[in-house]
Amino acid sequence: MAKASADLLPIGGAALASDLRVLAAARAIGARTGVDYTNDTAVSALLAERRKAAHDAQYRPLAWLSGLMMAAAVVWAVVALDVPALDRRTALAAVPVLIVAIALYVRVRKGWRRELTHPALAGYRELLGVALAHGLPLAHVPPWLEGRPEYDSTSTDQAGNRKGATPIPTYPKVDTAAAPTPTPPAPAVVTVPPKPPAVSEYERIADAGGWHDEAGCLLIFAGAIGAGWAWQETEPLGYGLLALIPLAVAVWLAGSRQGNEKTRLRAEATEYVRAVAAAQAAGAQVPELSPQLKKLLRGTYAP
Repeated sequence: MAKASADLLPIGGAALASDLRVLAAARAIGARTGVDYTNDTAVSALLAERRKAAHDAQYRPLAWLSGLMMAAAVVWAVVALDVPALDRRTALAAVPVLIVAIALYVRVRKGWRRELTHPALAGYRELLGVALAHGLPLAHVPPWLEGRPEYDSTSTDQAGNRKGATPIPTYPKVDTAAAPTPTPPAPAVVTVPPKPPAVSEYERIADAGGWHDEAGCLLIFAGAIGAGWAWQETEPLGYGLLALIPLAVAVWLAGSRQGNEKTRLRAEATEYVRAVAAAQAAGAQVPELSPQLKKLLRGTYAP
């Protein structure tokens, strides 16, 4: 499915400017890296460019060659050890191939990490850490930004759990009560749209279900085996397992209804995330999204 929105930043420029200390940090880091982190358009372009560079570095042909060589080395060693006609020393021929494959993998890994540690990207992670320390919420943190798998919807916490290769730095919490008074807001105040009940319902059921197809197939399989056993052994009681077949149909129908409901609610949730992104672009300070909406944002929920 298409992602809910590609324009929702971890934090908008207006939110960064709401605390003068964070704004000063954004300007200082930006002066060092040459990026205006308060400019949402510039930050969006930076993240898109760096994400593509990191992806290309991680999945370049050298990475596939490394994987193929590792697989070939393992298969060769297993075959050489299992086939009696082959000398066991033949398996040692896989060792040089495996060493070269590991060396290629290390090179690919270093290239990927080099892209993630680009000065402009490292400066942005530093700024996000400063924002968190000053109590400014992050709507979401793209997994790739921290060097985590794309399907990982969680982020690092203050205890340092689930850190990726390039986590957002953690700084001591700042007393928000002592924060300098920000500049007066513009006359038109932009607010984040309230969460509709349908979105809350989607968050509740998004992770539920998903077992109906497997359960239905198992019930059909059990019923067929029971009927076959009853016919072969002339045991009429075995035909009672045929009752599992209508039960399997009922399970499938329940799964279908749940899937249809999720699809309807997913559309509502997608529109809500787009509205949140639009509010951020207009200057609103966006709260952190729920784990279910983060997954929806990254397209990790199948339709």
